[in-house]
Amino acid sequence: MLIQIKALTELIGQLKKLPGIGPRSAERIAYSILNMTNEEVVALSQTLLDAKEKIVKCPICFSLTDETPCKICQDPFRDNKILCVVENPKDVIALEKAGNFKGKYHVLEGSLSPGKNIGPEDLRIKELLERLDKENYEEIVLALNPSVEGEATAMYLNKLLKPFALKITRIAHGLPIGGELEFADEMTLLYAFEDRKEIK
Repeated sequence: MLIQIKALTELIGQLKKLPGIGPRSAERIAYSILNMTNEEVVALSQTLLDAKEKIVKCPICFSLTDETPCKICQDPFRDNKILCVVENPKDVIALEKAGNFKGKYHVLEGSLSPGKNIGPEDLRIKELLERLDKENYEEIVLALNPSVEGEATAMYLNKLLKPFALKITRIAHGLPIGGELEFADEMTLLYAFEDRKEIK
């Protein structure tokens, strides 16, 4: 007879909603939580609540931050002539870990995907164009995932940005097709950035 413990089943069910967490991983995490002290569980739940309440989107670059604007947008030592366009806040973190990019960022919050009904109006493209009107960038780096959606977004942005007479580059494909920036190691990102090419 299979024993059903409602609270445990619900906990596992909630954990399975997290990306990358399958049934077995959810069970292992659930049992680990049950082995924690009450104080540790309270600290974990408070940390989750704090993160949800305190982390917001930067109103300038749309990356995640706990202060407004974010530290990168505030930093007077960042290069104001180069803007790196990425799909998600996770990509900003990945590129910052690589440590060689010293410009500013713009997060699109996704990529073009007609199959999922995601068009230009669903991304932060309007805000990107507004930034280009206000600020004097010389180079735009398209650091988009090497996927079908990333390629389509890069091609769309390249056409859209041509009238601005900017140098438009794309990070080199030292990344596997279908891969994502957040899972790339730091050296791969380093070489991909250093070998970026201008889009003709």
